[in-house]
Amino acid sequence: MGGCSAPNCSNSTTIGKQLFRFPKDPDHFEPSQFEEIARSPAGGKKLKPNAIPTVFDVPDPPSPILMKEVKIKLDYAGKRTRGDHGYARKQLCSETGEPENNEENNKEDYSCRECDRFKAHLEQQYLNNAILQRQVEEMKKKLNKLNKIEKSLQNFLFDDQIRALSLTKRSRRAVWSQNTVQSARRIRAAVGGKGYEFLRELGYPLPSYRTLCNRVEPTIVAPPAVLEEIAEICAETQEKFALALLPSSSPATVFGS
Repeated sequence: MGGCSAPNCSNSTTIGKQLFRFPKDPDHFEPSQFEEIARSPAGGKKLKPNAIPTVFDVPDPPSPILMKEVKIKLDYAGKRTRGDHGYARKQLCSETGEPENNEENNKEDYSCRECDRFKAHLEQQYLNNAILQRQVEEMKKKLNKLNKIEKSLQNFLFDDQIRALSLTKRSRRAVWSQNTVQSARRIRAAVGGKGYEFLRELGYPLPSYRTLCNRVEPTIVAPPAVLEEIAEICAETQEKFALALLPSSSPATVFGS
């Protein structure tokens, strides 16, 4: 597993750290960052394990790496910023022989650890958000697909029939509308009783034959003149039944001669 190349740093990928590499272009490294390759006949050079790129094509490039300048820059940066790598300052102090400020180094080390902990937590949150976002996109696709299916079903099914599709066959307790009952009667008249029951066995949302019988509405379709004649006959029949229920001494009194 890879580890951090900074001096006195034991971080590695085995403890969950995400490490990054410096660019390998030799134009970005100063000559002091190279070392000779042993047993190289051409006198080849390679980068040191702790080499740091400092040569960049920028308006204000950093100054070359020198011990005095680096020491001054680190002291100045330590007063203004928090969370810089304490191990680097500790290494410079030990090399220059200057006394170390243990309390300040401890604070910086603690700040570094806190930064790393928050960074790891933030990366985990980014990962969780990405997973949730992907799940949201999948749910949106499924919802759009269900909406299209529902619109297609509405072309030949009523709302109560669509709701009946979600019920199991044995525990179906659907409430059928009058439009569905009338449509079911037409279907049964077209395909017959056996064909109607076959459609119900396949799962087509139709009311049972008993429901069709219970929902029958007697209607008489006839011309107005015929309906008036039927009404007169019914009225005369009701009068005769009313006379029959009246108390009388003999049947002749009720029905006449």
